[in-house]
Amino acid sequence: MTENELPFAFGAPPLRARLRTQPEDFFVEEILGYEPDGAGEHAFVLVEKRGANTDWVAREVAKFAGTSPMNVGYAGMKDRHAVTRQVFTVQLPGKADPDWSAFPHADVKLTALGRHSRKIKRGALRGNRFVLVLREVEGDRAAAEVRLSAIAERGVPNYFGEQRFGLGGNNVEQARGMFKGRRVDRDKRSILLSAARSHIFNGVLAERVAAGTWDVGMDGEIWGLDGSRSWFGPEPFNDALAERLARFDIHPTGPLWGRGETPAGADVAALETEIAGRDADLAEGLAGARMDQERRALRLKPADFAWRWLDDGALEVSFALPAGAYATTVIREIATTV
Repeated sequence: MTENELPFAFGAPPLRARLRTQPEDFFVEEILGYEPDGAGEHAFVLVEKRGANTDWVAREVAKFAGTSPMNVGYAGMKDRHAVTRQVFTVQLPGKADPDWSAFPHADVKLTALGRHSRKIKRGALRGNRFVLVLREVEGDRAAAEVRLSAIAERGVPNYFGEQRFGLGGNNVEQARGMFKGRRVDRDKRSILLSAARSHIFNGVLAERVAAGTWDVGMDGEIWGLDGSRSWFGPEPFNDALAERLARFDIHPTGPLWGRGETPAGADVAALETEIAGRDADLAEGLAGARMDQERRALRLKPADFAWRWLDDGALEVSFALPAGAYATTVIREIATTV
């Protein structure tokens, strides 16, 4: 099921618009969650880039600093067709920082933030802030206001975005081939395992969106703690859980498939087992790869969600998301983008 085929929480989007007309229309700022500790052999460098691939920038930074690309760390890949801001660490044992302002690429600006004792690892970030501009907007502005207010109040389904599935969504088919014995390199293997899990998760979430149960508790629910990978349940639904659900302290969750049975119970277990069974080769492959059963929240509440109409009729939307969430899952509820 492609991203365009996934059901919407609030009905078809009321707008049609262009996204990424220019890199400035898609601004992303990393929320790392910590500051440099002031000592160590890793330079802590703020990287602001426009229309550039993160991995390419990392290699160019390594070349500029006279070190190996292996000595450059960053928490996550940022969109190429965007203006982005994130932190790199550059290991420079026994060496002073180069003049970062002399970096020879006009669309990349480097700023020293100090020194740090450790290399930044992949995934070591709290989240990202986004400012997105939709241009050439067509549709019902009044309906869009209603939709934006609904998102602010209830959030959106926490689908994995199309980036997780590779060009043309081909990663899932490559995962099927891998599970049949096709050899892939180690880095690619991790990507394909993630795509397989994401496909099953999106399938479960799509069923619950279609049924209107993506942001309410079902019998046998596993609950996830907001801002955490911790989960608990199943247990009988009560007033205390209802209150925590209403204030977004907990969320219904779906499966990141692995070996063994789903930890959910009753109706949730039956649904998840049925959906996983539709892609039995993926479910069995994930179990064979010794992946553990894990959980992911079914709903996503954008923080600091705000919007404004610009003088030229464009719509600017801003919000923050936790690590692992996708800005496109928010925008798709507002507008069909081209």
